[in-house]
Amino acid sequence: MPALAFRSAKLLVITVHPLYVAIAKRVLPPIDRAMYALTGGRIFSMTFFSGLLLTTTGRKTGQRRSIPLLYVEHHGLKYVIGSNFGQRSHPVWTLNLIATPEAVISVRGRRIPVKARLLDGDERALIWPVLTSAWPAFDHYTDRTGRTLRVFELTELPE
Repeated sequence: MPALAFRSAKLLVITVHPLYVAIAKRVLPPIDRAMYALTGGRIFSMTFFSGLLLTTTGRKTGQRRSIPLLYVEHHGLKYVIGSNFGQRSHPVWTLNLIATPEAVISVRGRRIPVKARLLDGDERALIWPVLTSAWPAFDHYTDRTGRTLRVFELTELPE
């Protein structure tokens, strides 16, 4: 097995382990927010993957909420997945995007207004293999939770 594939396999085993999930869901988001603030979005806790900071509008409070996420870029579009570290419930940010699809992402220090579109059916099925090839844990999260992970396509808006 090539070294990179071996490391990826080990990383996958670690990141789907319940102990990792219990710790990571509480520790990584605040660390990532701080790292984004300190480095202008150039450093992300999982540096092997593409990360962004998504800022949504709270559906109940109207307050701005920021969450660091992995994203996958494909054919010039960015996709974010509501995995919630493989928890049984959908992450709150997905509910915020459904209520108010206009958001802002910060990618490598650049703030970009976007409109999110929840994919389902055939559209979701077509992009799913691309997403799982970037982060195979998405399949494990789906198997473990029994829920369909929400997938959003982010389209840049004019500034």
